[in-house]
Amino acid sequence: MEDRVNYLVNWMQDYVDKAGANGVIVGVSGGIDSALAAALIKRGFPENSLGVIMPIGKPVDEQPDALELVKKKDLTYYGIELTKAYDAQLILIKEALADQWSKDTEQMVSANLKARIRMSTLYAIAQNFGYLVIGTGNKAETYTGYFTKYGDGASDLEPLKNLTKGEVFDMSEYLGVPNAILNKKPSAELWEGQTDEQEMGVSYAHIDSYLKGEEIPKDSMDVIEQLHKQTEHKRNIAPSPKPYKG
Repeated sequence: MEDRVNYLVNWMQDYVDKAGANGVIVGVSGGIDSALAAALIKRGFPENSLGVIMPIGKPVDEQPDALELVKKKDLTYYGIELTKAYDAQLILIKEALADQWSKDTEQMVSANLKARIRMSTLYAIAQNFGYLVIGTGNKAETYTGYFTKYGDGASDLEPLKNLTKGEVFDMSEYLGVPNAILNKKPSAELWEGQTDEQEMGVSYAHIDSYLKGEEIPKDSMDVIEQLHKQTEHKRNIAPSPKPYKG
């Protein structure tokens, strides 16, 4: 495990050095993926790494898991409650759309808006310091498209992209991520009571097994393949037409 950790740390250091950046920054949600990313950047950039805690609907001091993580890892951090920014933007959108605002899509539209506001905040802070933004997507979430396009899916480098969810847990435990994070159900916390597996309709264990080429129940395989197909656009650069030649 130490070799794998060093491999990821060295890769990040090389990338940041070649980019001429001053350091790295990551959004810390209190979930396991961001916790692992935070632990890795602290090891690789002990004096030039930042965490940012960005709750919406709750104050920063009511984010116990995220706060425990940054304090345990001695990671310099900023806490910014984005509730007012989110509420103001959502109100403006609703007022502009008026009766065209869809109640059917409101929950998901609002959830994705939260992710995009957080990412724009993270990039503003990153630019201030000349830092690069670290992504927190793992192999399972990348394959199934379980991320917000231009939200938590936006980053400058993705050190966890080839790790299954199980490997994320193993490496997090090795690096001393707090038990409160290791033992909680994975959740993007997009709304009250939301969990990743419930929203996707398939377990991380089955996704990991599928990605390893192992047999899983057909219903799980069908869900995974459908998710992958539906979210192909998230993994690709936006298309453009060939130059017009007249």
